[in-house]
Amino acid sequence: MRFDDTGLENMKVDLTRLDDVMERHKMVRAGQWDYERVTYDRKFTIQEGTYYLRVQGVATEGDVDSFDAVIQLKAPILGKYYYPHGVEYGDDEYFPHDLVKYCRKILEALKEDLVVFAE
Repeated sequence: MRFDDTGLENMKVDLTRLDDVMERHKMVRAGQWDYERVTYDRKFTIQEGTYYLRVQGVATEGDVDSFDAVIQLKAPILGKYYYPHGVEYGDDEYFPHDLVKYCRKILEALKEDLVVFAE
């Protein structure tokens, strides 16, 4: 499921600031990066299964490895995890209404915290 019009898509933020804000909202980058891209996930395990809220970004300046980069965010997505295949984001997936509503609140809070650092 893609969250369009969150205000996060196309926002550009310094990587160090982005990492700090994402961590405060329990969005984990861990090892999910390469030299040009980053991915932040928040895991939800509920009765209906395991879901991931994901925010991805690409470096428009600098290098992620050196922690000196400006990241342009993409539209956030919500996916359902299936063992052992991975996460599915398709429109034919079931996403509980309460989870979607909670994810929207998280994304709104992220936007509020990141907008002060956006370029």
